[in-house]
Parts: sequence; C-alpha cells; structure tokens
Amino acid sequence: MRVVAARELKSDARNLVRKMDVIQFARVKGENGALSGEVHILINGRDLVQLIGEHERPFAVAEGSPSLAGAYVGLSAVHTAPPSGHFLGAPSWDIYRYGDKIQVLGCDCGEPGCWPLVCRIEVTAERVTWWDFEQPHRSGSKGDRRWRYDGLSPFVFDRKAYEAALNCIA
Repeated sequence: MRVVAARELKSDARNLVRKMDVIQFARVKGENGALSGEVHILINGRDLVQLIGEHERPFAVAEGSPSLAGAYVGLSAVHTAPPSGHFLGAPSWDIYRYGDKIQVLGCDCGEPGCWPLVCRIEVTAERVTWWDFEQPHRSGSKGDRRWRYDGLSPFVFDRKAYEAALNCIA
C-alpha cells in the first residue's frame, strides 16, 4: 500500500478541474471611425474568425471552395451588444436564431443569414458554454457535405468574466 502525500492529492485535484476559456468582445470601428461596426470576438486570445477558418479549411478545400473557409465577420453591434441578450442565448432579432442555436458570426458579405456560424449557448449561474458549432449551409441536411466541428468546442467561460467582457461592447 502506497501512502500519498497531501501535495500530490492537491496537484491531482487541480488537474481534474477544467481550465476556463477566456473570451473578449470588442466593437470594430466603422468606416467613419465611430464604434458602430461589428462585434469582434477573441477566444483564448485567438480571433474566432481565424480559429473557425483553420478548422473549416480542410472541408472547403475538399469541396473545391477554399475561399468559403472562415468567410465570416462579426455580427452587428446594433443587434447583439448589451442590453441585447444575444450572446447570452437570447437574440433580440429572430434572424439570428437557428432552432436552439444562436448565430455568433455572419457572412463576410454582410447579409444576415447568408453564411452564418451558429452554436448552442448555454448559460448557468456560474458558466457560459459555447458548443455544438454548425454551418447551416453545410449541415448535411439538404444533401450538401457536412462540415464537422468536433474537437473545436466546448468553450466554457466563467459567467462573471464573460459578462464583464460583454459589457465592453455595450
């Protein structure tokens, strides 16, 4: 029988606790320099558009359309910044709702709903979780090729830190 030191137990317990992801929201300046543009999102210091683009690239290349990978921009701050509950899973504009998923990025053409990236946003008293990402136009439901986002998420954020970050775009 092996005796385990208290410091080994503490180390093991820390390894069992999942590290929280970190999110940042910022408003992009519009053409006139005012903060009226889209919402820019960083997760763990990485631009969400670039992160998604890297993940989608193999799928887009396989279907002969590499430019589709990461063809996103942030959503309009007018519709998604607080007091809107958009990034808390309650969008104020129905075009951003896809069943039980919420649009988090839009098409780089600027047309709402054209090429959306959606995910589930689950909010509890202590956490906000983004998971089950999907490109609805590549969901496999209409005979198209399915782009899979396995391994990309979940992203789990501390709710207080998440709301503080969200308030930066209010």
